[in-house]
Amino acid sequence: MLFALKIKTLLTAVVVAGPVAVSAVTLGGRTHSPAAGVTVPETVEVAPGAFRHRAAGDYTRDGAPAAAPVTEVRFVHPLHIMRDQVSAGDYQRCVAAGVCAPADGDRRDLPAVQLSWRDASAYASWLSRATGVHFRLPTDEEWAYAAGERFNDDAAAYPTDPGQRALARYERETARNDALAQDPQPIGAFGANANGLLDVAGNVWEWTDSCFRRGVLDATGRPYGSATMNCGVRVVEGRHRTYVTDFIRDARAGGCAAGTPPTHLGFRLVREDDMPAVAARVFDRIRTLVGRLV
Repeated sequence: MLFALKIKTLLTAVVVAGPVAVSAVTLGGRTHSPAAGVTVPETVEVAPGAFRHRAAGDYTRDGAPAAAPVTEVRFVHPLHIMRDQVSAGDYQRCVAAGVCAPADGDRRDLPAVQLSWRDASAYASWLSRATGVHFRLPTDEEWAYAAGERFNDDAAAYPTDPGQRALARYERETARNDALAQDPQPIGAFGANANGLLDVAGNVWEWTDSCFRRGVLDATGRPYGSATMNCGVRVVEGRHRTYVTDFIRDARAGGCAAGTPPTHLGFRLVREDDMPAVAARVFDRIRTLVGRLV
């Protein structure tokens, strides 16, 4: 299986119409060739490292709302994440295969939008089968790490008073509601960040695989006990962070749990060819499920 292959990766590039892609991937001496008409999307390698990250979710301290804790997140393996958001044209290939739910648009120069977490997950599964390479949605921490300087930690700049914090958030998010947020822009319109990813925190918010959580902080501001997980709501990242019900395709019509509703919902994927990272994620999922059962 792909999960059992070694880390060493060799990518052979080919010229295609639209986003750059590869025709085959060699992992551990085995070459994986995509199905006819399907290409392996170009990914950017983000080097291992650590960064300070504000946890996603709602937290309380002494029964009152509190800012989420900031912790150090460390990556010991490179992160391979798609350079571009999944395009409308590429998503339509999954629709044509009878796997993904229909969506508007088929242009390869525009990002796929009006998509739910379930749509994004279905596409990741289809692409993995069609290419023989494992793709998945990033976690919130992975997305923030790859976003680099474009990750917007709104909470860090807010007052501690809940009312003032809500007012500050409203004023800042209202100011962002400019013309660029109204229609999907061509891929690359928002440029590249320091890691080489295009359109990060542009006018398309991106689904992550992280579940919404509610946690409690102790007197020192550290998480206390186990957080309550709600995987029917997922973390969405973009020009600000928010939380959206997993079946929602248009958050402006409802289903957005925090802040100004995202104008467009799309996604990009992580390429997983590192066995230790896969094993760690599987272990974390099992641990989360067990924690919800006890």
